[in-house]
Amino acid sequence: MIISLEKLLEKDLKDEVIVFQTDTVYGVGCIINSEVGVNKIYELKKREKRNPLAVLCSSISQVKEIVHNFELGEQYALSFWPGALTLIYPKKDTVGDYITSGLKTVGVRIPRDDIALKILEKFGPMAVTSLNLSSEPPILKFEDTLKFKDEVDYIVKGSDLSSISSAVYDVVNKKVLRQGTIKLG
Repeated sequence: MIISLEKLLEKDLKDEVIVFQTDTVYGVGCIINSEVGVNKIYELKKREKRNPLAVLCSSISQVKEIVHNFELGEQYALSFWPGALTLIYPKKDTVGDYITSGLKTVGVRIPRDDIALKILEKFGPMAVTSLNLSSEPPILKFEDTLKFKDEVDYIVKGSDLSSISSAVYDVVNKKVLRQGTIKLG
């Protein structure tokens, strides 16, 4: 169902999967304590379960609730968040192995986009990945999100985007895993 942000914020997203714009690409996500929602995302993307999902948060305080040793990447977080940088941290038990594919780390990011931030402020951290089939490029145009309308619960009305996926930096191993619009190292 296509829905406005205002209507979505009135919902209870127990196991629902939503599509919404981020500051980089269109994402598909669910609240982090919904294993049902995470499984729906893997099925929709035809993604192998060995590929972990990231977690989007609305604030550093939300990030600190789900990661250990925030100080390891604090300089990057304070410099580039909100923005297109995903930081890989040791995860707390509040992040299920079904999100991280059994890894002891989790990728986290605070997006800059107002729609994404309002969703995350209301519902808390969300397991999110780019909206696309695993072998295809991420979706940037709102119209293209509609081909997934029968596979998700809600598509939040948005605008066309023109960015690339976030940069990814592992704060534990001090290693750039993916260059994005933010250049590191």
